[in-house]
Amino acid sequence: MRRYLPVARQHFLAALAGTSVVVKSLSAAVLLLYLLSFGLDTAYGLGVTPGYLLPPNFWVWTLLTQGLVEERAWGLAASLATLGVAGRLLEPLWGALELLVFFAVVNISVGLLGALAYFLTYVASFHLAYLFAVRIHGGLGFLGGVLVALKQTMGDSTVLKVPQVRMKAVPMLLLLLLALLRLTTLIESNVLASYGFGLLSSWVYLRFYQRHSRGRGDMSDHFAFATFFPEILQPVVGLVANLVHGILVKVKVCRKTVKRYDVGAPSSITISLPGTDPQDAERRRQLALKALNERLKRVEDQSAWPSMEDDEEEAAAAAKADSPLLPDPGTAGKGASQESSLITFQDAPSQL
Repeated sequence: MRRYLPVARQHFLAALAGTSVVVKSLSAAVLLLYLLSFGLDTAYGLGVTPGYLLPPNFWVWTLLTQGLVEERAWGLAASLATLGVAGRLLEPLWGALELLVFFAVVNISVGLLGALAYFLTYVASFHLAYLFAVRIHGGLGFLGGVLVALKQTMGDSTVLKVPQVRMKAVPMLLLLLLALLRLTTLIESNVLASYGFGLLSSWVYLRFYQRHSRGRGDMSDHFAFATFFPEILQPVVGLVANLVHGILVKVKVCRKTVKRYDVGAPSSITISLPGTDPQDAERRRQLALKALNERLKRVEDQSAWPSMEDDEEEAAAAAKADSPLLPDPGTAGKGASQESSLITFQDAPSQL
């Protein structure tokens, strides 16, 4: 294990080299709080405790700090890796400020939704442990948010070749894995809750509220809520999601999907959806061009093979060009008769 630590440290520093001050500062804060956890109960003072978040305590600062608190080595590695991936893949598209906003929105939402879920569980069971013994903290919530953002921007990318797993299936596969680990009591309930609420809150933010050059949100079909589930379940999930969305639109929590028609376009009528990121459109354009070039290359390779009919025609033409011209049979006979009429045969001299 010690042999691989220098290599892991080298890769981590290389990943942070091209990131902004935001990613480096968050990574340093996670590492510092992990070191402090050996002597202090950082999860108690900086993690979300549902009973202390509710009145009369109002430990609201824990909503901002809970995503930075790690007490285990695997949690520290997961948090640092998540920040590194976000800095390399998302920050160039969004910018450092938007990445910080996304980090804050996801962590605050995870803290609020987690506290609400445990409070409802307390109301149903009247066990005080759900209010004061639970600590919601760690980077799994932000991990869920980063996976949702990667599904939005590069969902068609292949993560594993054998078996083939695409990026758009990774968020739900990891959720299923954590649920199985929770059933076997290998992880605590706050781990599953943090990741699940991270998925939900990040999708809501990216779908309806994220600001960019084309407006707000991403209302494209490939980022619908039903696309997180297997194809056999997507019709049912889509029906329920549309029903919930309609209710949220009526109470003015979400906005209604709006289509814009540009009839003044010089070439043809273009339809654009608000929420389509220019970088995402450029990425799809590059993928389409790549697929078109590969198809044209295959067509050229097939047309490069000569056909058998062309070979036969070329061989016949070459043989005709190389052979001498033969006279017409009728013409040849006529010429021979005329020559024979001019030639006279004399008697050979007698031998002595």
